[in-house]
Amino acid sequence: MDIAVLPLAPEQMKARVADESKLGFGRQFTDRMFLAEWSVDRGWHSARIKPYEPFVLDPAALVFHYSQEIFEGLKAYKWQDNRIALFRPEMNARRFNHSAARLCMPEVPEELFLDGIDRLVSLERDWIPTAPGTSLYIRPTMIAVEPVLGVKPSDHYYFYVIMSPVGAYYAAGFKPVSIMVEDRYVRAVPGGTGDAKTGGNYAASLKAGLEAKKKGYDQVLWLDGRERRYIEEVGAMNMFFAYGTHIVTAPLTGSILSGITRESVLRLALELGCTVEERMIDVEHLLQDMKSGAVTEAFGSGTAAVVTPVGRFCYKDECLTVGNGGVGTITQRLYDTLTGIQTGTIEDRFGWIRFVE
Repeated sequence: MDIAVLPLAPEQMKARVADESKLGFGRQFTDRMFLAEWSVDRGWHSARIKPYEPFVLDPAALVFHYSQEIFEGLKAYKWQDNRIALFRPEMNARRFNHSAARLCMPEVPEELFLDGIDRLVSLERDWIPTAPGTSLYIRPTMIAVEPVLGVKPSDHYYFYVIMSPVGAYYAAGFKPVSIMVEDRYVRAVPGGTGDAKTGGNYAASLKAGLEAKKKGYDQVLWLDGRERRYIEEVGAMNMFFAYGTHIVTAPLTGSILSGITRESVLRLALELGCTVEERMIDVEHLLQDMKSGAVTEAFGSGTAAVVTPVGRFCYKDECLTVGNGGVGTITQRLYDTLTGIQTGTIEDRFGWIRFVE
């Protein structure tokens, strides 16, 4: 599909944050956005890159009433040789379409997904920050825009991409975070939408997240929705636990997002000489393993957070320090290797990098 590029007037260009150490996460957006439309009679059409601006949507648009909405998250990095790299965007395209199928939305052709992002990133390359720990965060999204009150799949959708120069997801940067295990509220159950990247899952997590922050925790770790016994995921991360050089994570049972960074961590761990295991993790057994010292490290993984060490783990008002409370050796090696591949300081032997022309 041809992608039209609409003009950007000088007055539509934004001032940029001069100090990249103060970028934060998701607060500023680039000058342009990508937009394509799907309608029941025309399929995908009208792909264009246009100035970043608000949408004008009918108040009856289905996205507002029945939550037909999905999104993705990936990053662009500017390497020292000025090449621009995307990390495994093909996997984002496939997961996006998995989410679309679950919510009865049209699949976006992978070529359109990737070409739209490539063109947009190329045009906005000057927005990519270069300070350590920074990147250009890319947010592909699809929403239902047909104006009708009725529970049904929409006849009209917008697929769009916006981008934001970002620093570390957590304000403290690469430092251990504290995790509260949630045993009252449920985020998702197998057969629901837990393995789709849709806004409703995140809305369901807000109440527990706010309560956790009031108690001084950084994130909530969800238990399974049936027995509230087995470890699932943190809102922004998949979770891993290291028993020495043996790394354990929860299996993809239908209520956990299939993380792209998660899959990358599992492969990298093997390369670093670790063994990996996907199995059900009983929270009570995990606590005992932490108390005995069998669990030596805990960390999360995600596009936004990359690899994040966990220093404190709290369940039913009992808080335990993981390992020595600092950044574990394996966590550090995984972080260094993954970010090295993403930023071009370590060779990509997996074919994970896609360059933008």
